[in-house]
Amino acid sequence: MEAESVPPQVESGTGKCGSCGPGYASPLDAMKGPREEIIYVPCIYRNTGKKIPDFLATVDVDPKSPCYSQVIHRLPMPNVGDELHHSGWNVCSSCFGDRGRSRNRLVLPGLVSSRIYVVDVGTEPRAPRLCQVVNPEDVFWKCGLGYPHTSHCLGSGEVMISTLGDPAGNGKGGFILLDAETFEIKGTWEKGDEAPPMGYDFWYQPRHNVLISTEWGIPKVLGYGFDPNDLGKGRYGRRLNVWDWSTHRYIQAIDVGEDSAPLEIRFLHNPNASEGFVGCTISSAIHRFYKTERGDWAAEKVIQVPSKKVEGWLLPEMPGFITDILISLDDRFLYFSNWLHGDVRQYDISDTRRPKLVGQVFVGGSITKGGPVRVCEDEELQSQPEPFVIQGKKIPGGPQMLQLSLDGRRLYVSTSLFSTWDRQFYPELIREGAVMLQLDVDTERGGLSVNPKFLVDFGKEPGGPCLAHEMRYPGGDCTSDIWV
Repeated sequence: MEAESVPPQVESGTGKCGSCGPGYASPLDAMKGPREEIIYVPCIYRNTGKKIPDFLATVDVDPKSPCYSQVIHRLPMPNVGDELHHSGWNVCSSCFGDRGRSRNRLVLPGLVSSRIYVVDVGTEPRAPRLCQVVNPEDVFWKCGLGYPHTSHCLGSGEVMISTLGDPAGNGKGGFILLDAETFEIKGTWEKGDEAPPMGYDFWYQPRHNVLISTEWGIPKVLGYGFDPNDLGKGRYGRRLNVWDWSTHRYIQAIDVGEDSAPLEIRFLHNPNASEGFVGCTISSAIHRFYKTERGDWAAEKVIQVPSKKVEGWLLPEMPGFITDILISLDDRFLYFSNWLHGDVRQYDISDTRRPKLVGQVFVGGSITKGGPVRVCEDEELQSQPEPFVIQGKKIPGGPQMLQLSLDGRRLYVSTSLFSTWDRQFYPELIREGAVMLQLDVDTERGGLSVNPKFLVDFGKEPGGPCLAHEMRYPGGDCTSDIWV
């Protein structure tokens, strides 16, 4: 298969190609960018019983291609047990004005191994190659951190990676700082003695001099799976942690509820915006966070997914388990996945304080008819949804990671959360492998529908069924790029 070059970038306010630097001048310019043709997806073998390395899959998503909805390349890592999870770029739209820089390296941390891989996607985008490895010992000794998660590029020519804890698996919120050219560890981003008790995701908004991070839980607790006995003991996150962008100091904690486990956080894409949303997993709520008139930050709950009273499950009530959220580049729609209930939702956020549900589709989950779980009481549904079948395959697991096309018309969905939790909540995922789906989006009135022609079945991989997680386009997307 021939290699293709990275899609050309679009100059501000035009449809013409230029060399203004990586990414796009604004979120609305990004919406005019080229249609996605390939997607990079980390695929995980940890906890599947197969002692082989995780790999980075390249998936063809061009409907004109004969390889449409197929894995066209696999880049195996040199080690076993990394638990590849999220990824980010060496540079993105935060560096738009720098013509000397190119988005050509994918930064791929191992959540469990604390190893950081750097992948060359510029030389041959359809066949990425490993070009550098940052060893976990360097992360431990130079930063005192471990369990790296979210990677964002900075306009300063650095890459910043949030972490869940310290090298021993205790909770500790912090950030690894890498040089974006050499990928040498420069140390930690944060300064001062104060640090949050846990970490996970983050987003920054320099025009408001702020970075806000989230908390999942204590790494050594998460590694054993979800135990209800851990609730109420401070082992799961409850705070949005506010940092001063210019001084790198931890300045405020916003409490969103005990054991709420706030995960993915998104500011609105408009770099002038002083608000955004965060998805809380265990409490199954969406909170809007915002800057107050006093100049500090606050949060209010704007969406609550009701738990369902059930029989045949771990607990008498099943939360929706919101595990991923994202915002369209025009800041019009919010999307999120309920990993346990099995639905993906679309909300109109024209009024950010009063999101309006405009789209919903069920693509699996734990409450489908004929399964082991019986729903006894449900505030939302009249009956349990039918099992989701596409191209003759009954889909295991529930919707998890999301990625939206630049124009907002296609939403991609993968089904693996974290191998330990996959094995606990959806053992069929381990046996059958994850999948990747594509939903069509009505961007006029709202609405979601499954594209019946698109299915990537990671149960058919040459190494055996594997778990697929976050998705990235070569030219950037609405969860990788930040405008400054």
